[in-house]
Amino acid sequence: MSFPMSAELAPEMQALMARMLSEDGAQPDPTLLPAAEGRRLAEQGNRRWNRNLPPMLTATHVRVPAQPELGTPDFSMRVLVPEQARPGAILFVHGGGFAFCSPATHERCGRVLAEASGLPVLLPDYRLAPEAPYPAGLADTVAALRTAFAVSAEAGVEPGPLILAGDSAGANLALAAMLHEQRLGQAAATAALLFYGVYDADFDSPSYRFFAEGPGLTRGKMQRYWDFYNTDPGRRSDALACPLAATDDELAALPPLHLMAAGVDPLLSDTLALETRLAALGRGERTTVVPGVVHGFLQMTNELPQAREALVAAAAFTRRFS
Repeated sequence: MSFPMSAELAPEMQALMARMLSEDGAQPDPTLLPAAEGRRLAEQGNRRWNRNLPPMLTATHVRVPAQPELGTPDFSMRVLVPEQARPGAILFVHGGGFAFCSPATHERCGRVLAEASGLPVLLPDYRLAPEAPYPAGLADTVAALRTAFAVSAEAGVEPGPLILAGDSAGANLALAAMLHEQRLGQAAATAALLFYGVYDADFDSPSYRFFAEGPGLTRGKMQRYWDFYNTDPGRRSDALACPLAATDDELAALPPLHLMAAGVDPLLSDTLALETRLAALGRGERTTVVPGVVHGFLQMTNELPQAREALVAAAAFTRRFS
């Protein structure tokens, strides 16, 4: 699929970005700060998107136990159960460049998706780079995938279809987790929701060139995020780091995927390249490109109708697997 690239913002997106600049002023680049300080800024900046939370039947935390075979520690997972929840769940891996954000930054996004889909949403609090570089976040995602129903049963989640989801770096981890389990012959997810994902480290792709300076995410930021996550360029050739390096057989064996991308985003070409690979294998996935919005727009459901519409469309996809 080709998509005409344009830096023109939708009126709603333009107004929202102008308001943010007016309220906050120019903000430092968090990737140029010590990791802890960058993380603090990311949490602070995302608070505005996590107001007016849709009510849930229950919203609690459970523990994913340590798994020695994966080398993972015990960690927390947020569980959001909507009213009249259906059996099954969405395991949502948050984005943030492998280094920033948390279940708290993605709480409203998760609640909107839970409400629209009728499925509980599970948000694992996986380890972050650069303190815990590749493959730590991937291993934690696999641990959450393997234990999703066992650990969330106490929160009222019933076994059923398991939809793996993620945005940005979280989409990378979600896709890589499915490839990881395929290689081991393990059962993977029923399907996946992949939102404006990081699937390659090719900083010379058409969208990286076109949107090198943003608005929003830039090529320089993504290069630094990759350096946080995977400092060895040689290890980026593994599909578990860069899923676009997967073989045709590996991609053909994936469960059904819902692909969505932002129209004003250096990562747009990553999703379009993944779609092209899948189409060549005879698969039916097509990318929904939301025009005029920047990377990370799904966080903005309080303010941005395009964000709400995109999550409703993703929720509709999950109902195919009830």
